[in-house]
Amino acid sequence: MAGQQQVGVASAAGGGDPLSAFAAALFGHLPRADQRRWAQGYLQGLLSTPGKKSVRRLAAAISDSPTASQSLQQFINASPWEWDPARKELIRYVEQRAAPRAWIIATAVLPKRGGHSCGVHRRFVPEAGRTINCQLGIGVFLSLGELQLPVDWRLMLPEQWNADERLRERARIPAVARHRPLWAHAADLAGSLARHTRHAPAPVVADMSDHTDVAQLIEQLHRQGRAMVVSVPPGMGVCPATARTTASHLGAHSPHGARQFLYQHSTRHPHVVTVTTPEHGQRHIRILSGLIRLPGTTHTLRIFTQWRPSLQRPARVWVSNLLDARLDELMSLAQLHARTRATMTHLEQECGLLDFEGRSYPGWHHHMTLVSAAYAYSRLCAPAADQPLPRTA
Repeated sequence: MAGQQQVGVASAAGGGDPLSAFAAALFGHLPRADQRRWAQGYLQGLLSTPGKKSVRRLAAAISDSPTASQSLQQFINASPWEWDPARKELIRYVEQRAAPRAWIIATAVLPKRGGHSCGVHRRFVPEAGRTINCQLGIGVFLSLGELQLPVDWRLMLPEQWNADERLRERARIPAVARHRPLWAHAADLAGSLARHTRHAPAPVVADMSDHTDVAQLIEQLHRQGRAMVVSVPPGMGVCPATARTTASHLGAHSPHGARQFLYQHSTRHPHVVTVTTPEHGQRHIRILSGLIRLPGTTHTLRIFTQWRPSLQRPARVWVSNLLDARLDELMSLAQLHARTRATMTHLEQECGLLDFEGRSYPGWHHHMTLVSAAYAYSRLCAPAADQPLPRTA
């Protein structure tokens, strides 16, 4: 790394501007001064570069040096720095503002060209209606008021990435990083956040409506003692909750599809609740709800969905273990997933979520850490719009 090259950002040891202080808090653990300097430079580039956040454009935004692009590229893809301490500090920084209302699990589809970037594979994406070449990131977001702030990520490694040592070596994938199903990544994110939060654990909200392994996630969160609100595929098998749900009666009921169960058991008596809209208004909606268990289990869960028979597209079906919560509270938690989708769009358009150009596993995690930091800074402590970040010399 060009450690002697001068980047005109303030010293990461602590400058007088908010960005310097923020970068010092998150990346002060980096052992070398040039690493701390380039961390702040990359962060500043993400915040100040319009459009595509290529390394070349980031470098041009923060420095006039002809070698800045090479140094940024090396910092992201080759420099061996740990991302976990920065993410832990980001959690601490966000939680200083307020206790999160929820922990939201969401996936990010990252289109890629070629087959050598870490974790790249062919995947059917329901939103796109087609199969694309992509990486799949799984993130956890802290919900604070109007904000959904990403603080930790996992990268899905498909099974073919377990055995191909040449691919793994090229992408610098560590031996401990192996294929795991999506539900395991989601549960791991919740467990990791529980170990590092300074507040009482918040409910886990996850949109798993397009994933068939959602039952495993629900069971794992239940074993961890997590409060949860999880959307499920409409055809996922559920059984009515009855008084006789001991182990000897687990097969007493044939499973129903989740939506079928609600339509058969709840349409005569929908609940009317008042929810707050994203525009801060209020509206009345009808909710179908019932008590279920998953096949092969004994614990009771609440299943619910918005009842809107006049609309062509049915609402998502949700399952929760918050049996004592009011339906309006559960629906309010469920609606956070839509805000997280909006946040994902902002991350793509404003912070370079889709713009990582490297192929390595460490590089991917470095980039996602800095993207998350940039988004948190832009929402929590950025200067006013009429006070642009200074361009560097």
